[in-house]
Amino acid sequence: MMYLLILLAVSLAVSAVGWKYFIYFFSLGYGYGVAALAVAMLVMFGGAISLPTIALCALFFVFGCRLGTYLLVRERKATAYRKILYDPSLQKKKPIGVIISVWLFCAILYVAQVSPVAFRLANTAEGLPVCDLWAWIGAGVMLCGILLEAVSDAQKNAAKKRNPKRFVDTGLYRIVRCPNYLGEVVIWTGALLSGIGASLCVWQWVIVAIGYAGILYVMFSGARRLELRQAEVYGNDAEYQAYAKKTPILIPLLPIYSLAKYKWLQA
Repeated sequence: MMYLLILLAVSLAVSAVGWKYFIYFFSLGYGYGVAALAVAMLVMFGGAISLPTIALCALFFVFGCRLGTYLLVRERKATAYRKILYDPSLQKKKPIGVIISVWLFCAILYVAQVSPVAFRLANTAEGLPVCDLWAWIGAGVMLCGILLEAVSDAQKNAAKKRNPKRFVDTGLYRIVRCPNYLGEVVIWTGALLSGIGASLCVWQWVIVAIGYAGILYVMFSGARRLELRQAEVYGNDAEYQAYAKKTPILIPLLPIYSLAKYKWLQA
C-alpha cells in the first residue's frame, strides 16, 4: 500500500498547479500528472519492470506530455480558448474547501487511472504470477487511443485555421462529434485491459474500476459541456443541426446524439 501513497503524493504535487488557476486541476495537472506517475512507477519498481510494463509507462508518459503541452500551447495561442479559460465565472474565487476537495479528487482519480499498471508492477515485485499477453494488448489499445486523440486535435486545429467560425465535421469528426474524447476512452480502456492476467485481488480491481468509471464520467461530462457550448454558438445553423442529429456524440455506432438532458453528467 505504501506505493499507492507515494503515487498519490506525486499526483498531488503535480496537480497542485491548479492552485494557480482552478481549471489547471483538470488540464495541465491531468496531463503532466499522468506523465509524472509513469516515471514514478518505473523508479519505484525498477526491479520488476518488463518490456510490456516499460511500454505501458512510456505510453502514459507520451500521452501526458502531449496532452499537457497541447493544452498549454492552445491556451497561449487560441483566442477562442482563452475566452473560455478566462471566463469571469471561472475567475471567481472558490471556497478553500472546494479547492482542496477538487485537488484531492483529481489526484486520487489520476492514481486510480494508472493503477492497473501499478498493480501489475507491485504484484510482479511480490512474486505473483503475471501474464504479459494482456499487458501487450493493453499497450496496443492505448497506442491506438493516443493516435486517435492526437489526430483529432490536429484535424480540429487545421479546420479552425481554414474557417474559425465553422464547426468541425471533417475527418474523424464525421464519425463522432468528440473523437478526441473517444481517444481518451480508448486509452483508458487499454490501461484497464492491461490489468488482466496480473493477479489483481478484489480491492485492486475495485480501485481500477473506480478509475475507469471516473474517467468515463469525465469524458461524457466533457462531451455534454461541448454540446451545450456548440448549441449556443451554432444552434441556429441548419447545417450544424443536421450534423448533430446524424453523428453520435462520443461512441461510434452508438445512437446517442445528445447528452444535454442528462444533468447528472454536469461536473
